[in-house]
Amino acid sequence: MRIMPCFRGGLVVLAAACPFLAGAASSLADDKLDAVVQDALDVLASSQKRQGYWEANQGQYRVAMTALAGTAMLAEGSTATTGRYSRNIRLAVDYLVSMSRPNGLIGYREDYHYTYGHGFSMVFLSQVYGEEEDVQRREEIRDVLTRAVQFCADAQTSRGGWGYVSAKEGSDFDEGSTCITQVQGLRACRNAGIPVSREIIDRARDYIEKCTNAQGGVEYSIRGGGPRPPITAAALAAMFNAGEYDTELTRRMRDYCRRTIWPDKGMDSSNAHWHYMHFYFSQVMYRTGGDDWNKYREELNAKLLKEVQPSGGWGDVQIGMVYTTSLNCIMLQLDKGFLPIYQR
Repeated sequence: MRIMPCFRGGLVVLAAACPFLAGAASSLADDKLDAVVQDALDVLASSQKRQGYWEANQGQYRVAMTALAGTAMLAEGSTATTGRYSRNIRLAVDYLVSMSRPNGLIGYREDYHYTYGHGFSMVFLSQVYGEEEDVQRREEIRDVLTRAVQFCADAQTSRGGWGYVSAKEGSDFDEGSTCITQVQGLRACRNAGIPVSREIIDRARDYIEKCTNAQGGVEYSIRGGGPRPPITAAALAAMFNAGEYDTELTRRMRDYCRRTIWPDKGMDSSNAHWHYMHFYFSQVMYRTGGDDWNKYREELNAKLLKEVQPSGGWGDVQIGMVYTTSLNCIMLQLDKGFLPIYQR
């Protein structure tokens, strides 16, 4: 074998002409990615409060941030009993269990966006529940999740959606993004063996369909507000969670996402909710798999690696480091396949 010709034309030719070297280059890239993710998770671990919670800027959204940061650590492969971040995960579970109210809400009423934290907590705790070996602790989490599901049923609006707070407290207001958070949380609970009424999911699915316009864009709410690419990506991910991969509705949504998110729009296209949008769209692309996922993942990884902070993790002016770093770490670890809710 003559290796020298492989170096003509630079790295691209080298990789193409020498597959074994291309594999080595890919391995180096994966190692770099793993190191960046571990640094970011270490930053998250060091920012966890003694009481077990994380928080956004100005001390906001403690329940939501704790659930997201905990999920990012579960995505690494750690559990509540083993792994690099097991202690952080246990503290997060303790905090969220302590935030479970008699009516089933995981959160506190003073948080005027508490349904986000409630939905994210259902996702996180349901993944922990599936791995929990301690009988007493498992029963405790099961009780929290069972009541959380009932709270979702009670908080659902007359149209089948959810708002920032329960239907009763929010005068029956609903909108798309909070609806998606509840649907994914409910699906995660159901996958973990927690009973979830099919009626709740069906009503939510109908709500999403009624929010979707002819072009496949999901509007802010059933009352209108214009189609939103971030909410459409989230809705499509939720439909995938429900097992609807190739229906007329999801095909419309996919076409809309291709036009407004990727690939027709570049990875660097601006959006005020970029991380939220790609958090859900990455789940869609991962479940899609094949060449589309490989190309999307390559572009996503390159962008996030370019934007990582020297100290580790990612910054965010609006919500904060914990939010952006948690979402990015989950996206970058989808291929590890540790979280049942995101698996193919």
